Amino acid sequence: MESSRAVDSMTMECQWAASAPDYRAYHDDEWGMPADDDRRLFEKLCLEGFQAGLSWLTILRKRDAFRRAFADFDFEKVARFNSRSVDRLLQDASIVRHRGKIESTINNARCAVKLRDARGSLTSYFWSFEPERRPAPDPIPAHTADSNALSKDLKRLGFTFVGPTTAYAFMQAMGLVNDHVVGCPAGARCESAREALGVLDRGL
Repeated sequence: MESSRAVDSMTMECQWAASAPDYRAYHDDEWGMPADDDRRLFEKLCLEGFQAGLSWLTILRKRDAFRRAFADFDFEKVARFNSRSVDRLLQDASIVRHRGKIESTINNARCAVKLRDARGSLTSYFWSFEPERRPAPDPIPAHTADSNALSKDLKRLGFTFVGPTTAYAFMQAMGLVNDHVVGCPAGARCESAREALGVLDRGL
């Protein structure tokens, strides 16, 4: 969904935002806004993994339930989940009951703790993969050399369900790239927020 966009000729907005009310709020307030909060970054990485094979709208509508199920994506807490936790989550009809994705989230929480301890923060790590800024390409690719590099490195660190397409959707959503169409008001707000955030400590 997030990579398949077109320009609305009247409003110069990302056309996918008009396809559902849930998308409108997400597009206007969240998508592409630069994130420098470790919990939010971890949450989005996990939810992108859950999206694999599904639509983002499905995951978005279940996001509150995912937050309840996974301790608000506090990766310190999720890292302590065990096999009983997996069994409990498999009985939770409010989320996506996929054993592999549930176990991946717990695994990724443990990897996130190690990564945070090694790099100081997940923010520092992820923003080290920010590519050179450019206008949104047309058409939007499913993945890029930068998302390929992020995916490869995450896998090296033990993360799972983090393929190049998942990594690129994560980069789009968290503001590492600004893929709002040129002229989209939300895109302009995202760019202003990126400028206000300044140069992050990227561990370089």
